[in-house]
Amino acid sequence: MSTPVFGTVAVIGCGLIGGSIVRAARASGAAGTIVVAEQGAAKTRVEELGIADRVTSDLQDAVKDADLVIFATPVGAVAAAAALAAPAYKAGAVISDVGSVKAATGQAMRDSAPANVFVIPGHPIAGTEHSGPDAGFAELFQNRWTILTPAASQDAGYADATDRLTAFWTALGARVETMDEQHHDLVLAVTSHLPHLIAYNIVGTAADLEEVTQAEVMKYSAGGFRDFTRIAASDPVMWRDVFLNNKDAVLEILGRFTEDLQALSRAIRWGDGDKLQDLFTRTRAIRRGIIEAGQETAEPDFGRHHGIAPADKTQG
Repeated sequence: MSTPVFGTVAVIGCGLIGGSIVRAARASGAAGTIVVAEQGAAKTRVEELGIADRVTSDLQDAVKDADLVIFATPVGAVAAAAALAAPAYKAGAVISDVGSVKAATGQAMRDSAPANVFVIPGHPIAGTEHSGPDAGFAELFQNRWTILTPAASQDAGYADATDRLTAFWTALGARVETMDEQHHDLVLAVTSHLPHLIAYNIVGTAADLEEVTQAEVMKYSAGGFRDFTRIAASDPVMWRDVFLNNKDAVLEILGRFTEDLQALSRAIRWGDGDKLQDLFTRTRAIRRGIIEAGQETAEPDFGRHHGIAPADKTQG
């Protein structure tokens, strides 16, 4: 890319998503200058990696010259971070985030933002179970969706800011779509939040069973349980904040799931094979649809490269 989409980009937090944004923005040329705000050991590690032009622990120092500010902290930390950074925002800056919950973080960023900036919440639907500055890699967003939730009413300046943020994510390899914040939170409760909740619960259940030793759980892990453990290895702080900040949508979907699970339990109890086969046939079609949409691979064993440690596959 010959001309950066944004002259200076400030990324607040440099874990898996923040670190991947930094690397992808550098590789694509979407940012002229990249500033990272981090603290402690993570700040030191970002400096060692050399992936940003400048690293600081001062939020206002990080955002003062930024044309785009992206909060890549856990959802529960966005409000406090935005409130600290807001007095130093550059006039005309675009303020965004990467959280899996949009209504809560969007409101938090709007509450502290001055009138001369453009708040456009965002959510790249991409990731791995790894975290920290070393976990990021430039290809994370390739062919993945990023959802933006701009305000329904937009003047010309806000519309232009939305277009520029769309161009930024497109340069990083993502496919971009816009939707209402509340609708986003309900959709993600189905596609991401509930699956994580189930994964955490089933892995915890297996660990608690007295008649099954921990060694047996690890030794005999079939594909299904193994994949649950991958999800359940995700950042616990991030997912704690997701559930606390999207509780209404999660509880609504969890209620529906509980009803469907009870119906499935009855089918097993009463030997209703037709009902079970009908469900399994319909869900199999959904899996095929995900593959056809380019959001998963049809390779054997889900494209796993055996003999390569998971950490090796996620380094930038």
